[in-house]
Amino acid sequence: MATSAPPEGVHGERKRVMAPEAVSPAWRRAAEMSGAGDLVMGPLQGHHHETYVFPLAAGPDRGPTVRWKCREPRAGLLWFDRRCFASEDQLVTALHGRITSVPEIIEVDGFRLQRFVEGETLGALHPSGTRVPDHLTDQIVDLFRQLVVVTPETLTVKRRCRAADRPENGDSDGFLERLVRFAEERVHRRNLDRFGALFTELGLDEESFERLRKHVLGLGQRPFCLLHADLHRENFVADRTGRLWTIDWELALVGDPLYDLATHLYLMRYPARQASRLAAGWAAAVERERPGSSRGWQRDLGPLIDFKRAQSVFTDVIRVALTLPGPGEPAHWRRVVHGALRLRGVLVAAAAPLGLDTVPGTARIAAALTRWSRREADTAPGAATAATAARPRG
Repeated sequence: MATSAPPEGVHGERKRVMAPEAVSPAWRRAAEMSGAGDLVMGPLQGHHHETYVFPLAAGPDRGPTVRWKCREPRAGLLWFDRRCFASEDQLVTALHGRITSVPEIIEVDGFRLQRFVEGETLGALHPSGTRVPDHLTDQIVDLFRQLVVVTPETLTVKRRCRAADRPENGDSDGFLERLVRFAEERVHRRNLDRFGALFTELGLDEESFERLRKHVLGLGQRPFCLLHADLHRENFVADRTGRLWTIDWELALVGDPLYDLATHLYLMRYPARQASRLAAGWAAAVERERPGSSRGWQRDLGPLIDFKRAQSVFTDVIRVALTLPGPGEPAHWRRVVHGALRLRGVLVAAAAPLGLDTVPGTARIAAALTRWSRREADTAPGAATAATAARPRG
């Protein structure tokens, strides 16, 4: 993965100069390990972590062109996905020798560092909605093949969830019900105080989840395995030899292997013909490796993708609202219109699984977002300064 000379950027990121007041513990640690702050690049774009890339200080076993990632969880995040494992680093370490596309992890001075893959993300090379070359999709199918043999019994990494909250191996309905319940309780219900009025104006309420259950449950049984659960274009990195690496295992789960394929297809936005070919390739590969893994896939793939569509409605409503500048700020109306168009699209896509008889038009969604933004400004600390009060908090 090393190259003769590090590139100027980091997966599309340019080198940033950190102001003294902006220096974080993660940056300071990276600077100490590299031996010089000007060798540190970042922070990288990423939702869950603040990440910096740097070469280790010279040593007998440390080549000067090998770079590593130092990360710290971002504070005050809203988590919209269920997490299974206590430590991503421990999981990735356990996968070495079993999953060929995971980067190396080392421990230095008590800190785990993940090797940085010198290359470009799949999204940078082939943007969402475009075709991905066959030599890369072949590697993605092979990743799925390797994942189906990483079974719960052979994976001893510490998990977050209680044993009593884990469905029986093969209970695909039980697995999906826990994901529906997480979205219902941790995304919708937990955020009602702040976003409840906005949800209601968009036609989303408690009954949405009952309608979703009726639409998606009734899955066939498939033996459980490890799932990455977030295989989108920014979580694949192609190095300069064309080898594809898989990063960001933060949301990995143990569950129905078809859910991993459904999530992948939903996030990748392949052209329709390529999506069909990849799904068929997935079914053949996982069935050869572990019989039963593709059982009923043609019947169940649609409902699982529908779940992803419905799940994204609730998370996207919150995320769009939190990006709105305060009323009266120059970019407010432009961001409202952009957000309304985005939400209109996700609501239309999820209308069937959520049982929505009608979907509000773009103008109605924009009006609802504007009302939410004004309420937010009125209730925020220092509401008299309405131009800034509606910015996201925490």
